[in-house]
Amino acid sequence: MSNIPESGRTSRVQIRLVMIQVLIFSMLLTLGGRLWYLQIRNGQEYYDEAKSNHVQQVVQPAVRGSILDARGVALADNETRLVVSASRTALMKMKDKGKGVMTRLAGVLDMTPKEVMDKVRLCDSQTPAPCWNGSPYQPIPVTLEATTQQALQLRERPEQFPGITAEPTAVRRYPAAGGARAAQVLGYLSPVTDEEIQKAKNTDSPHLRSDQVGRSGIERTYDRELRGKAEVTSYEVDNLGRVMGQTKSDPGVAGSTLVTSIDARVQAVAEYELQQAMKTVRHETDNITGRKYEADSGAVVVMEVKTGRVVAMASQPDYDPNAWVGGISAKDYARLTSKKSNYPLLNRAIQGQAPAGSIFKVVSASAAVRAGYAFGNKYNCSSSYSLGGRSFANFESKGHGPITLGDALKFSCNTVFYALGHKEWQRDGGLEPKKDAHDWFYRTAREFGLGSETGIDLPNEVTGRIPDRRWKKNFWAANKASWCKQGKKGGTYVEQIAYESCLEGNQLKAFDSINFAIGQGDVLVTPIQMATAYSAISNGGTLYNPTVGKAVISPDGKHVEMIKPQAHGRLPIDARTVSDLDKGLRSVVEPGGTAAWRFGGWPLDKIPMRAKTGTAQVYGKQTTSWLATYTDDFAIVMTISQGGTGSGASGPAVRNLYNAIYGLDMEGKQDVKKALLLKPETKLPRILPDGSIESPDITPYVPPSPEALVPPALAGPPPARQD
Repeated sequence: MSNIPESGRTSRVQIRLVMIQVLIFSMLLTLGGRLWYLQIRNGQEYYDEAKSNHVQQVVQPAVRGSILDARGVALADNETRLVVSASRTALMKMKDKGKGVMTRLAGVLDMTPKEVMDKVRLCDSQTPAPCWNGSPYQPIPVTLEATTQQALQLRERPEQFPGITAEPTAVRRYPAAGGARAAQVLGYLSPVTDEEIQKAKNTDSPHLRSDQVGRSGIERTYDRELRGKAEVTSYEVDNLGRVMGQTKSDPGVAGSTLVTSIDARVQAVAEYELQQAMKTVRHETDNITGRKYEADSGAVVVMEVKTGRVVAMASQPDYDPNAWVGGISAKDYARLTSKKSNYPLLNRAIQGQAPAGSIFKVVSASAAVRAGYAFGNKYNCSSSYSLGGRSFANFESKGHGPITLGDALKFSCNTVFYALGHKEWQRDGGLEPKKDAHDWFYRTAREFGLGSETGIDLPNEVTGRIPDRRWKKNFWAANKASWCKQGKKGGTYVEQIAYESCLEGNQLKAFDSINFAIGQGDVLVTPIQMATAYSAISNGGTLYNPTVGKAVISPDGKHVEMIKPQAHGRLPIDARTVSDLDKGLRSVVEPGGTAAWRFGGWPLDKIPMRAKTGTAQVYGKQTTSWLATYTDDFAIVMTISQGGTGSGASGPAVRNLYNAIYGLDMEGKQDVKKALLLKPETKLPRILPDGSIESPDITPYVPPSPEALVPPALAGPPPARQD
């Protein structure tokens, strides 16, 4: 028996009862508070959410705005097609995951079941194209080219094709008017992803799951203006999906029209001439390697010198942007992204990097003047220049004796610039640089806009490279371990270079500076950078941000937003030096100049022409052709990788391009009726009362006959090597 008194037991029972009562009361209080929070404090919010569970939204995508050239010719627009789409959500709810429906659909569309299933599957790191990289909750296009008969079959038997729709839809089109594809400039579209939807959710331009967005080119840069706003209508439905009524309607707005500075006629000529130049040079033998030139890629830029607006921009290899419309096929995707096809998606006008070769000498001449060397003084153009027991020759191993910097441009004399680069390296302290080293050559290059983006309104522009002392140190730090592992004293050329780089790769050597002075070594530039720099020489010194977009016009045509040219700096030289450079570049196309044989018969008195040829050497590859030119209106820069010499490979194409622009023949006779663009286009296309824009007719470019491409003998025979 327990010794605890009866009164003690009673007290304990009472305490337990009280504790149970407190616990129950606390639970009731918590429950009541939660009910108050759900039903009163946030009641309306949860009511709205519950109500929305019975609301279905019908989205009508906005018609994407057109992209026009400077005269109103469509570079990208829309066409109505019968689009067959599949609801992945509906298919995945079926027992067989929709395989039966997709198999029947394949029979109607004359496709294989695998082709249909591949279209509907979602993209991930393990799934190759074709696949769907948009939202899994929006209709997925299976084909954009359904026939009327196929659409009727699907509509007449809806019970056999649940989750399948066939509707007329506005689809993007790239018409290549007049032969102008402008693929890398325009870019392409693809469906919005869930990540992009979430990222834009709380912005003033949110995405809908039905959106197509720009992935490259101006489709990406001006995506917001072009996309418009979809029409969204909300319907209240019961638990069986029957419509009970309309709750609200959010009207859509069509996308705005983008007018560009591109002239489709000039663009077509630029594309043709670049491609033709590459084809032609592939039949020629490289005297250095003994092989045919590979001419594996190239680019050309035509720019207004007084505004920076891009009139034409072509890149090779190119592609048809229509391949992306409605989802790209596995075959096309593999071709566009493979090494074998040399990556056609790259816009080599803004992403192609190579040593500049002799077109860089305008920078070196400017740097020399800033360092105190007079432009008109005489400098020895010997056949070679010696440094540390090594001899560095002119490109043609030919000397011209004492000449001015202007003549050094005319004859493209390497040794003049070798000597100037070497002297400045010594004055700055050589291997032990002074604290106040001027580094005129490197500074001037950067102030010409090299080594940084030009600011063009196209995505993914690269910066190029100016290999100054700071870059040398950073590059050495990043690669020292690899060089030290690979290097071998007295080994192969590559092993010996790695060995030397491991020991002293952080030093800016005399060899680096003399190579830099002629645009060789580690220097890298892009065609758009050189077009911007040469345009600045033409216009008196202003460096403009290159632009493709010219104006954004609202769908009704009532609001026009001009995209005005903007400058990002000036050349670091005075007006006299600009004038001296201009005169030196004119002499390049005059008798005796390296480009004279390509510009024989050019009417210099009516249309002033300036040029600089360049032949850049790249280790392990054939030489890269460069030709930079300008008139009072336009600058044209062309480059062909592994294409040989500057005037030799690029010269004919650039001459033909200018002839088409100004309406000239090879003898310099002008027919203004044949001229494509005598002066830069300043006006916008005519806007009609309904908001549409008048589009002029355009005919495909017809190249001149081979007989018409022979320049007069006035310029003399072609030199053995054309730098």
